[in-house]
Order: sequence, then C-alpha cells, then structure tokens
Amino acid sequence: MTTYRVAEAAALLGVSDDTLRRWIDAGRLPATSGGGSGPTEIAGAELAALAVSLADDPDRRLTRAASVSARNRLAGIVVGVTKDVVMAQVDMVCGPYRLVSLMSAEAADELGLEPGSRIVASVKATNVVVETP
Repeated sequence: MTTYRVAEAAALLGVSDDTLRRWIDAGRLPATSGGGSGPTEIAGAELAALAVSLADDPDRRLTRAASVSARNRLAGIVVGVTKDVVMAQVDMVCGPYRLVSLMSAEAADELGLEPGSRIVASVKATNVVVETP
C-alpha cells in the first residue's frame, strides 16, 4: 500500500502543508502517525479520493488554473485505472489539474499503476489554448 507524508501529499494536491494538516485535523482526510512519534502518513487511496473531489470543484479550477501556466511535467497521483485486455485508461490529478492517459494494459501493469500511485505526467501537445481571466 502506497503512503504519503504530509509534505508529499500537499505538493501533489497543490496546497500548503498547513492546509493539509487542517484537513486531517478536521477529519476531511484520514491519516495515521507512526506510534505517536513517527511522521503522519496518508494512505494513497484516501489521498486519491480527496484529489478527485478537489479536481471536480469548479471554484478551485477557476482560481488556480487561471493564474498558473502549466509546464509539460506534472507531478500527481493516480485516482483511477480502468483496464481491458489491450488498453488502460489512467485517471490522474496533478495539483489542480485532472488528466487522463490512454496506454496499453501491459504498460499500466509494468508501471504498477493503481489508485494512490505517485506519477509524473509528461504532456506533449501540438495545440495548446491559453486563456486569461
């Protein structure tokens, strides 16, 4: 099972460590600490579920995406994998961005992709639309 420390999880979601700790304290994100003295850890599947809810929030998308120019490598977390015999659809959340990748099922298996997996999405596009608020 993949787990994340607070700083790692916050970076993947595009929020501050303090914000993530407040969400943990408020019960919005389950977390465990290593026997009271160890670091706080968040299960990958729990982080993926929160990432989906944040990516679907229209207010967050407008305020974050409108002021940031994304680079072509985005660190994120897998929130879903749908596979058949030949192909796989991998749903990811990278900060405020939700991405979908289509790849062979074999590639998804070799990468060990599952909800909660840490990934870096490399994006190459021949046509990119840039908007300002």
